[in-house]
Amino acid sequence: MEKTHHHFSKIAHEYEDLRTTDIEPILFIKNKLGNLTKIIGADIGCGGGRYDIELFNHIGKGLYLICIDYNENMLRRLDKNLKEHNIKEFNTIRTSAMALPLAANYFDVLVTFNAVHHFKLLDFLKESSRVLRNKGRLFIYTRLRSQNKGNIWGRFFPKFHEKEKRLFEINKLEETLKKMPDLILESIEYFTYKRKTNLEWLVTQARKHHYSTFSLYSMKEFEESLNKFQITIMNHFKNPDKIIWNDENIMFNIKKVKATRG
Repeated sequence: MEKTHHHFSKIAHEYEDLRTTDIEPILFIKNKLGNLTKIIGADIGCGGGRYDIELFNHIGKGLYLICIDYNENMLRRLDKNLKEHNIKEFNTIRTSAMALPLAANYFDVLVTFNAVHHFKLLDFLKESSRVLRNKGRLFIYTRLRSQNKGNIWGRFFPKFHEKEKRLFEINKLEETLKKMPDLILESIEYFTYKRKTNLEWLVTQARKHHYSTFSLYSMKEFEESLNKFQITIMNHFKNPDKIIWNDENIMFNIKKVKATRG
């Protein structure tokens, strides 16, 4: 955990430039929130706020967000980023996702983007249930361990898939969710993205550790793996300036339903 925290502190100032922000889950969330004119929400594991900017861009007026992250550098970056986009309807809290200092039955929506694998899942779900209003929604956007194996890094970067053991599979998410009877899984949404870039940019992303997985390598191991990655990519793709692959992600669409007594 300490190594991961150090990683995010180091990369906070440029994190949003190194990662891709997907609009499709934002549009799905907007649709599910329907005609609510006032939305009180929280983003758990918000990072530098790249998804929060898109939430404000697409949902617009009436949205107020509490942006939560354990990393202070990330929260500073978020504050700067959102204010540069003239967004004022937010607040930041530095805390763990497993101990939210938030009022019970208060939030219309909770979101978490590519962060849930850093949480203790059951504790996070308990806190989510506590702070959500009846009929409030929780959206968990992530990638599965099997999806991670099939992306450009899992396929071609040595040991990447083997080292990343924090990601969940669907059965783990579903089994844990069943322990929370007031959180109902409405749907599982699948997203596939066609990515296109060049080898130079992939090397830049890896060297700057755009995925925290890279922080699990020793320096020597990383350099050896990066060299093998470049050779493999050049052998597999005819044009190193035109590298194309598919990324896959998943979203759990969860609704809080107040338990009824028999």
